[in-house]
Amino acid sequence: MENTQNPPAEIDTDAFVVRRTIRIAAPREKVWRTVTEPELVSQWFGRITLEGTGAGAVGTIGWPGERRVPIRVETFVPTTEVSYRWCNEEGPLSETVDDERATVFTFTLEDAPGGTQLTVVETGFGGTSDPQQMMADHRGGWDAELDKLVALLERGA
Repeated sequence: MENTQNPPAEIDTDAFVVRRTIRIAAPREKVWRTVTEPELVSQWFGRITLEGTGAGAVGTIGWPGERRVPIRVETFVPTTEVSYRWCNEEGPLSETVDDERATVFTFTLEDAPGGTQLTVVETGFGGTSDPQQMMADHRGGWDAELDKLVALLERGA
């Protein structure tokens, strides 16, 4: 699989969902590690720390110059699916994930010719203070962050 331009994320305003599907010229096991192991996630996404492993692990994620927000692993199906619940709205944050204001992003991995197809679906924007703005911000975020993931994995593939 050549490193081709992946399509941008899309917003479904009726369902309050942001979705993006990309192709990566790297084996699924390698992509899986890079979206689940904190030291690898931190190389392309935010700096993540987790206590525990698998579903139920909790911690924080943040970017340089920004605050750290609580995050929790919701699902963990090795090499197939992982989802994270996070609270990254403006305003005061609790020490733990606030389920009412949180969104959930799920990575689903599938084998594809020459590599892996990864789909991210982020849901739950309807419970945020400004769903339209949050979806627009996260659409841009998934475009930038997943492009970094592709570059990291294909550079070392």
